[in-house]
Amino acid sequence: MSDYQIVFNKACLVGNEQEYMSQAVANGHISGDGAFTKKCSALLEQELGVPKVLLTTSCTHALEMMTLLLDIRPGDEVIIPSFTFVSTVNAFVLRGARPIFADVRPDTLNLDESKLEALITPRTKAIVPVHYAGVGCEMDAIMEIANRHGVPVVEDNAHGLFGRYKGKHLGAFSVMAAQSFHETKNFSCGEGGALLINDPEYIERAEIIREKGTNRSRFFRGQVDKYTWVDIGSSYLPSDILAAFLYAQLENRQKIQAHRQKVWNFYYENLKAWCAAHEVQLPYVPEHCDQAYHMFYMLLPTLELRQGLIAHLRQRGILSVFHYLPLHLSEMGVLFGGKPGDCPVTERVSDQLIRLPFHNALTESDQRRVVEAILEYEF
Repeated sequence: MSDYQIVFNKACLVGNEQEYMSQAVANGHISGDGAFTKKCSALLEQELGVPKVLLTTSCTHALEMMTLLLDIRPGDEVIIPSFTFVSTVNAFVLRGARPIFADVRPDTLNLDESKLEALITPRTKAIVPVHYAGVGCEMDAIMEIANRHGVPVVEDNAHGLFGRYKGKHLGAFSVMAAQSFHETKNFSCGEGGALLINDPEYIERAEIIREKGTNRSRFFRGQVDKYTWVDIGSSYLPSDILAAFLYAQLENRQKIQAHRQKVWNFYYENLKAWCAAHEVQLPYVPEHCDQAYHMFYMLLPTLELRQGLIAHLRQRGILSVFHYLPLHLSEMGVLFGGKPGDCPVTERVSDQLIRLPFHNALTESDQRRVVEAILEYEF
């Protein structure tokens, strides 16, 4: 039982989750690539206009599959924002790559495209934009720079499912993209993810890697008379029980997104005057971006004020949290040469950012309590 009356995140049912999980069991196929796994993949392929979607056990595993498909090797360099989750960088470091940490923009907190080209070297093998809070990176500029240098782009779209940049879905710009269905995401099955493949040349090998390095998928399609070990790989298939839960959530995508948009707008409208009076930065969404309504955050002027607000809300039974610590200043980041001052915007916003309660069951009454508590915080 939580000590908080208003929690930061909460798993919830939005439709036929329980019924579909029971159906998966009744179908007699609860391992990977069952009926509900195929339903989820087909829905996402159609909605996003992506040639192939493969469900995975996590977004982390989708990222790891990317590194195998890109044939990342020791000595390669990969450009990654310092302001992201550790999975983004771990996937590449596991293959021996050296992360080159990029700073983020002060407005969207996305990879700063104006600093990108200076980080590219002959050893650069991938650029990994992360669509922070489900607001699109400046993909036109990033893709132009990457294409000019012949470097593949892969998107970490853990926050951004159904978000758009200039009318095009996030995750559809690069050769591949990773999605998350973790408990904290808009659409969840507890733990889960997906690999979106936009370049068809990667599809067959992706299926093999996901099936433990075997050509099992081709066998089940009748393309070979037996399946065997043909490549490196691992077990990245989620249970069809998890896919059943996820399918019920994806079926209700319009309902979920409408609720999250309402939550986001309520915070924004009711906090903007207080934020303006106290020099607190609100989220910025460029006009050419349709955000995914993944989270709501504010940037306080200082670390002390941010920590003070977290404590103030805690005293009122409200759980708020900070977010990423700069990867380049972490113990591992320092081993790769990271040092203070390398990514000044990341270092600043990491100290300033506070995330407010945001989930699919959050009520307007809960939000009013959060807003009232914030308005009481004077400095």
